[in-house]
Amino acid sequence: MGIEDYGGGQSGQSDVLVVTTNDVPGFEVKQVIGEVFGLTVRSRHIGSQIGAGLKSLVGGELKGLTKTLVETRNQAMERLVEQARARGANAVLMFRFDVTEAADVGTEVCAYGTAAVIAPRA
Repeated sequence: MGIEDYGGGQSGQSDVLVVTTNDVPGFEVKQVIGEVFGLTVRSRHIGSQIGAGLKSLVGGELKGLTKTLVETRNQAMERLVEQARARGANAVLMFRFDVTEAADVGTEVCAYGTAAVIAPRA
């Protein structure tokens, strides 16, 4: 597995800028639209659970689970961007992830932030 299997985040092609900061240098917030989120819940298949259990006996990274979590986070982020775009935003400020176990059947990942319209400062 290469580094692309373990990375995430936004591609340079997106029309909706997603940042973890409250503002964007050189831009001003013209309108705050409100909270947006992208949510996904993924279950682990029995093979990965058995493999993870065996790996936990000897220690080390659980690469299959790491890759699954990266894919899950990326899907949640894509849904966040879709929701922001649908509401007329061109930016999501204060972007965060929240990850929780969902009733012992999977992992819930929520990407959330504040949708806004930003414009370059004059």
